[in-house]
Amino acid sequence: MAPWRLHALVFIEYGTRRLHLAGVTVHPTAQWAVQQARNLAMALDRRMDSLRFLLRDRDSRYTDAFDAVFQADDVQILLGLPQAPRADAICESRGHPLRTPPSAPPPPG
Repeated sequence: MAPWRLHALVFIEYGTRRLHLAGVTVHPTAQWAVQQARNLAMALDRRMDSLRFLLRDRDSRYTDAFDAVFQADDVQILLGLPQAPRADAICESRGHPLRTPPSAPPPPG
């Protein structure tokens, strides 16, 4: 069996350390990331007004369209440092480690 990897898009509110699991996929694309951002904005609704910054990494999947979802609610986009290996430490401290070997075959499709 060939190894596979799931990609999770997680948003973290640093003030409360609340995690928002936006989505999980085997094949993340820029369009997928934009849709997950839109879903989060709709789910947060009025709470989006309390957000001031979005700190994100420099992955090419985070396009101008992704940023525009947050900029529409006056959220300032900040880029993280290149190659920040401990960026997922908060996620891992809140639950299951993000980097674990697969234990089941990938979902069909």
